[in-house]
Amino acid sequence: AVPQMVTVPGNLVDYIVIATCRHQHPHTLFVEHDPSFSGRERVSLEDEIAPLPLNSEKVICRRAAMEIEPGMNVNLGFGIPMGVSNVAFEEGFLGSINLSTELGSIGGLPERGKNFGPAKNPSAFISQTQMFDFYDGGGLDITCVGLAQVDREGNVNVSKLGPRVIGCGGFINITQAAKKVVFCGEFTAVGLETEIGEGRLVIRQEGKAAKFIEKVQQITFSGKQARESGRPILYVTERCVFELIEEGLLLREVAPGIDIERDILGRMEFRPILPDEIKTMDSQIYSEAPRRLTAPI
Repeated sequence: AVPQMVTVPGNLVDYIVIATCRHQHPHTLFVEHDPSFSGRERVSLEDEIAPLPLNSEKVICRRAAMEIEPGMNVNLGFGIPMGVSNVAFEEGFLGSINLSTELGSIGGLPERGKNFGPAKNPSAFISQTQMFDFYDGGGLDITCVGLAQVDREGNVNVSKLGPRVIGCGGFINITQAAKKVVFCGEFTAVGLETEIGEGRLVIRQEGKAAKFIEKVQQITFSGKQARESGRPILYVTERCVFELIEEGLLLREVAPGIDIERDILGRMEFRPILPDEIKTMDSQIYSEAPRRLTAPI
């Protein structure tokens, strides 16, 4: 072997065991083997990937995708943000951006849900440590990550909810290093039901748990440090978009069909900054037809 290609030096190896059963070393939790993950085969994404259903998550991903410009190096976090790659594919600009996940895949279409990590038709793999060197070194133009709690200072918690310690994973490294951060999540939790179509949003049943609260349980992302850095920070939900400014959280956009007092301010534990003019979110992201985005709006 070429010395530069050695990952584990031979003096550290006593035995080599060949695993003959694929189920003993599956690609992911729910995929035993997919050659498109390893790059041994390329698949037609048109045949493999069904359009996302038009729901709150897709609306959030569509709005987040509008912040991505051609040529950008993009990281997508676990959960709702993973749908941004599907939206990019549906809208026709997946090939013009450079998607990556913290586990080392570059390009292609990253998997979603509990299969998070690999990508179909990746252009390259690097190690996780190399990927974080790239992220920490300033190579990341934008990241779309999840949110569980947000407070008036713009702090975000994703690592501890009640007694449950989730942990932060690579969240801190990624959100501190990216040039732009877009947090993605539904406005409330536990039981939220929405109706989306014909360019508007209707809340059929409100979630029982508020996400925009007076003080987050744990600070996984510091709004104070973000303001000091001067980076653009957005918080995208199905019904509105907030922007972090020097004075705190600014309500920037509201979805068509949403009442600001009833559906937003009345569901928050603090009052955000209200500008003289609040924009209406693009009605097309609340319609079935793809928007064919090639640049942010």
